[in-house]
Formats: sequence, C-alpha cells, structure tokens
Amino acid sequence: MSLPPEFALIARHFRGLAGEGALELSDDAALLVPPEGRELVLAADAMVEGVHYLPGDPPETIGRKLLRVNLSDLAAMGAEPLAYLMTTALPRATGPEWLEGFAAGLAADQREFGLHVLGGDTVSTPGPTCLSLTIIGTVPPGSALRRKGARPGDDLWVSGTIGDGALGLAVLQGRVAADSGGHLARRYRLPEPRLALGRGLRGVARAAMDVSDGLAQDLGHLCRAAGLGAVLELAALPLSSAATALVVADPSWLPRLATGGDDYELLFAAGRGDAPRVEAAARAAGTAVTRIGCFTEGLAEVTVLAKDGTAMTLPRGGWSHF
Repeated sequence: MSLPPEFALIARHFRGLAGEGALELSDDAALLVPPEGRELVLAADAMVEGVHYLPGDPPETIGRKLLRVNLSDLAAMGAEPLAYLMTTALPRATGPEWLEGFAAGLAADQREFGLHVLGGDTVSTPGPTCLSLTIIGTVPPGSALRRKGARPGDDLWVSGTIGDGALGLAVLQGRVAADSGGHLARRYRLPEPRLALGRGLRGVARAAMDVSDGLAQDLGHLCRAAGLGAVLELAALPLSSAATALVVADPSWLPRLATGGDDYELLFAAGRGDAPRVEAAARAAGTAVTRIGCFTEGLAEVTVLAKDGTAMTLPRGGWSHF
C-alpha cells in the first residue's frame, strides 16, 4: 500500500534529518531523554514568506535561516543545541526541487551545529509559505542567561557587526546597489548564531538577548526587564567594511542601522570591571565584541547619543509585526 501524499513527502524529504528519539518520524510524538544533570531550554520562531525571507531566496538558505534564528535564541541563553521540532505550511504548488533544497539546507546546518529533528507537522496552505521551528537546548542548572539582571553602571556590549542584515535586505530588494562580494546578502540570508560566545558568557554576562528586531528596540527589552535606562553610543557601533562604506557615503544610514532587524548578534550587560572576562570569552569563541554604551538609573528608556555626544531621536523604533 502506498503512503498518503503527506507521509510520502515527510519520508522523502525529512526522515533523513531525524535522529535519536524521533522514532523515524513514524509516530505522533517523539521521545526525548534530556542529558543527565542539564536543564532544557526551549524557544520557538516562525518565518513567513515575504516577511522573514524573500520569495526568490534559495530554499537551501531558507532552511538554514529557519534553524539559525532559533539557534540564536539558544545562544542568547548560553545554551547548547540538542534537537528541534518543525512545522511547515506549504502551498500545494511547492515542487520537490524546493523541498529538496530546503531539506539539504537543514541537513547542512544540523551537521554544523550538532542537532537533529524530532518531528513536527506538515500541512498545506493557500499561501504564503509559513515555517515554524521549536528549538531544544540544554544548560547546566541555574546557568542560563536571562534578559533581566543588568545593574546601574554595567557596560553594554554587542557581538559581531550591526546593520548587515538590514542592509542585505535592502540590497536584495534593489534599494542599495553596493555589496562587494555579496557579504550583506549573505548576512541577511544566513545569520550567525553566536553559540560559543553565549556559552562563554555564562557567569560573566548579567543579562543577555539576541538582536532580531533592531538594536535600539531590543535594548529597550533589556531596560524594561531590569527597570533601568541605557545609553547607546552610535559612534561605537561595530560596522562591517561594507556597512562602513555606505555610512561614509551617506551618514544618514548610521542611525538607521541601529533600528534595522536581522542582526542576530548577542546584546548583553556585564559589570564595569568585567571587560577582561568578556574579551577573554570573545577570544575563545572567535567572535568580536564591542562596548557600545552603559546602563543607568532612571526610567526604562534608551538614550541614543549621536557622534558629537548629543542626544538624538532615531528615525524609527525597530521592527514590529503589529
């Protein structure tokens, strides 16, 4: 007896991604035995065609981005990847070539980051394509990084570079022409989850989160969690050479980079005297970090300082779905 179309699709494209506990994707649920002496960390993120990725993006990068944005949530908690559940809502016209590319992208990043699929669901939709992933990771008990915990006077740090994701989207949409070597487009399509840095910051960072909806807006979340204000120094923002070239040509880009989404870098607080420990963790992880401001007493608001040190208002707050 032949398999129903949905189950044939799962067997053909997703069964090869399954690992221990997935039961070959043949049951209604998976069995998961957490590693001894570890706490589970769970997070979920969805991606919608035309919102989180462009309709013409390669399916391989779509699968990898879906996994990576969820891995970034684990990084922000200082967690290590274990497994994931995935739901795909696909238009009926989705061809096998797209599915093969999507699954190949997932397989490549499963190998890179050391995890596997446990199960999920596959349904049809009139469109657009909707993809949802629930990530599962682990941490030693009591060691997870949290958004709350910053203290007055703490330094504000960020990993990597800021603004490349937003600029990459602008490149792919034809709003920005310059993208030497395709760096910006790659940063939009393939964010880098800072897992090693997140692990290294356990016991060092007092608060942390990943930057997905814009640096300034996400900093506001850390402020509200701590009941503190923060000062963000625009001149200190770490920029890639591609972003720097655009800012030099048009300085109005700089404040916009502080509000663009899709960075997936770690934003975190650390004690003023802990810079050597932060920098040591960054060296061990092979990820650059930059001090970009500090936390202050007062209202849970972000004060943005222009290059001349004066307070300024950003042109927008950040990304919001509503």
